[in-house]
Amino acid sequence: MFTWYSRLLAGLRHTEGLPLLLLRLYLTPVLLQAGWNKYLHFEDTVAWFGDMEYGLGLPLPTLLAGLAIGAEIGGSLLLLFGLLTRLAAFLLAVTMLVAMLTVHAKNGWLAISDASSWLADGTLFHSERVLAAPEKLQRARELLQEHGNYDWLTESGNLVVLNNGIEFAATYFVMLLCLLWFGGGRYLSVDYYLARGKLA
Repeated sequence: MFTWYSRLLAGLRHTEGLPLLLLRLYLTPVLLQAGWNKYLHFEDTVAWFGDMEYGLGLPLPTLLAGLAIGAEIGGSLLLLFGLLTRLAAFLLAVTMLVAMLTVHAKNGWLAISDASSWLADGTLFHSERVLAAPEKLQRARELLQEHGNYDWLTESGNLVVLNNGIEFAATYFVMLLCLLWFGGGRYLSVDYYLARGKLA
């Protein structure tokens, strides 16, 4: 009765590396860009890492900034090829966890302010900034309609207020955990062929 289902599962085993490849291809440009931005503005990054009042207030900011850049640039390139995937995923997951705790957690869950979301009020992820967003957006619309080219500014989409919550970093963290547990994937990663001794 379930022969077709068993055959489907057997067939899927041959393509089980595909979802892991897609995770790697999704994460690579996101994390590479994050590291590259830090590298291009290294002095600002170090200052932000170390600033006790307006930054993260981390010790050894130059070292930590360098480690973050190395993990994001180097790790994302390793993910791209599926080389040392588990090591790269571990380093990047630690980086995401640090980002979640030091940068994003204080802003709640939402990356974009949406006061109508159930995550904006009365939950663990409550954020006053999110609840204040509608008033700020309305004021911005009024100013732009009066003094700017509002139609041109919004032709690609509505104005939004960034909240910078943990949403995106948490999503990347979960994706990286999948790569940490399952590796780069069958057939579609350098790790697969190294493990089989085919690149020796």
